[in-house]
Amino acid sequence: MTFTTEDLQRLFAGIAEDIAAERDHLCELDGAIGDGDHGLAMDAGCQAAAKAVGELDAGIAPTTAFNVAAKAFLNAVGASSGPLYATAFMRAGAAAKDKQTLSDDDFLRVFAAMAQGIQERGKAEPGEKTMVDAWKPAADAALDAWQSGKPLPQCFEAAERAARAGCEATNNMTAAKGRASRLGSRVIGHIDPGAASAVIIIAAMAKFAQRRNG
Repeated sequence: MTFTTEDLQRLFAGIAEDIAAERDHLCELDGAIGDGDHGLAMDAGCQAAAKAVGELDAGIAPTTAFNVAAKAFLNAVGASSGPLYATAFMRAGAAAKDKQTLSDDDFLRVFAAMAQGIQERGKAEPGEKTMVDAWKPAADAALDAWQSGKPLPQCFEAAERAARAGCEATNNMTAAKGRASRLGSRVIGHIDPGAASAVIIIAAMAKFAQRRNG
């Protein structure tokens, strides 16, 4: 199975739709331990990325699509999630290496590159109550499934399960980064909003992989 820029246009549109549907919920989560605007920021970024990618010529290389998404997201989002997802999409573009189409293997590398970009840009480790708690286990689970010979949709199912478990685990953590880190133990009992939005994006990618290979 190969992925073209036209497929990526559908993927970005799907992510934007799913984030928009959860925007208020993400703001509620952020209101408990942050400044309450995470849903608005993610919605603005994903809409901007989807619009910019959607306006590209469908014959353009996927690398370009990811780079355009990175720029659009960064321009739309002043909050900390802006540079993190811009880095994720830039890394995705680098992993796509100017190929005209992406194989299942390429698409998985793109996914792993996004997770690594977020972790490196945010200088975060799992256990610090950030989106890395969803992204890193998801990428690890997808790569493990791929190495054991599972087809792409099952790799993304494993990624989504791992992301949900990772997000759930942030409930019992104190925060080492960002505004929430000033609240000490008061953040325990609250899900990290960045991990929650990561789950939505990873689930949208899983849904996309399912449809493409279905």
